[in-house]
Amino acid sequence: MCVPPADCNLLHIVLQAVPVLCCHPAVPTFSFRYLELMRHVQTTYWLEPAGSHGVWGLDDYQFLLFVWGSAQLIHHPLIRPKSIHNEELLGIYGDDYMYLAGVKFVKSVKKGSLHETSPMLDDVSSVLNWQKVNSGMIKMYQVEVLSKFPIMQHFLFGTMLPFQ
Repeated sequence: MCVPPADCNLLHIVLQAVPVLCCHPAVPTFSFRYLELMRHVQTTYWLEPAGSHGVWGLDDYQFLLFVWGSAQLIHHPLIRPKSIHNEELLGIYGDDYMYLAGVKFVKSVKKGSLHETSPMLDDVSSVLNWQKVNSGMIKMYQVEVLSKFPIMQHFLFGTMLPFQ
């Protein structure tokens, strides 16, 4: 078992884990099953997302799938960030890659073009490669999720994960 250094915080652990987790074969399997369950619950009961940014968010419910999904596509030989606008590619690869699955879900629950309903995802599609998309997603995750006290107050902190 790897023991993190004493000055390690939650963000450091998450940032270190992203490339490793995305390459681990269990992560996509677990994540897809979890996301399918959550999407079923969300669409069945039309649950309101907590802290939604409306059209200015990536997805009203999930964020981590875009971090993991962009890492999953970093070395893909065909799929580029602009591929999210290609309905044929979304149909073919949407069930195999988390990022594309997230875009497919957004398109299925929001009516209108991606430019109108999710301008943030539309803007990200103009980035040239997945490495840059992934580093931007990690930074955005830090700002939009990890640095929000209402979210982080529910985590148990101790000597390994101090809340400072």
